[in-house]
Amino acid sequence: MSDRKAIESWLTDMDGVLIHEGQPVPGAPDFVRKMRASGKPFLVLTNNSIYTPRDLQARLARMDLHVPEESIWTAALATAQFLSDQRPGGSAYVIGEAGLTTAMHAVGYVLSDYSPDYVVLGETRTYSFEAITKAVRLINDGARFICTNPDPTGPSTEGALPAAGSVAAMIEKATGVTPYFVGKPNPMMMRSALNTINGHSESTAMIGDRMDTDILCGLEAGLETILVLTGISTRAEAERYPYRPSRIIDSVADLIDEL
Repeated sequence: MSDRKAIESWLTDMDGVLIHEGQPVPGAPDFVRKMRASGKPFLVLTNNSIYTPRDLQARLARMDLHVPEESIWTAALATAQFLSDQRPGGSAYVIGEAGLTTAMHAVGYVLSDYSPDYVVLGETRTYSFEAITKAVRLINDGARFICTNPDPTGPSTEGALPAAGSVAAMIEKATGVTPYFVGKPNPMMMRSALNTINGHSESTAMIGDRMDTDILCGLEAGLETILVLTGISTRAEAERYPYRPSRIIDSVADLIDEL
């Protein structure tokens, strides 16, 4: 790792890195301020497709984390971009909320349940059995199956919630069709983020709290990877994986002097 170039751009996960259980991680507001002041390009990444970047900007600002809207990259944006590249001006039946539907509209997609090109599954607070049934039937009729992210559960103040990956597994079981996941750990999420900030893998670092998504994704995209211990993965758990992050630190507060 000593042969790597100096870090010129940063990618960072949000939950578990900047915030944890609805509160800012100690030192995270100063980290964001220093990162913005450095002038280096950066993006805050999230697999959560519920919110638009503007929604997330407001949510973070309430916690003294002042991240510009254009510096937030979601699995919904990555999914919309992927579909626009694959089949420009297509159509999709979408299960999701404003973050996903807004992103799909922005790339010129038509949202329809009439013979759509794709069924696109994202996160939502209320998964409808009727919508899931319609998705199963459309996939059986030939629609391609896309899911924004493979996370089986998501965090909440009350505990774990079933997430898009769990619902995707149910639809896959019912149809026999495996979805294509766009979000982490698919390195496409990293590459689309790099393209957004004109970053290069040789000089970009990915900060994350999960070995199986953030670190794996960054590793496969050729980035320097930094595991923080303020979220999911512990130092002991990290040692059990067949791959390793470039380094392990306690929190983003340890990176402030590097910015």
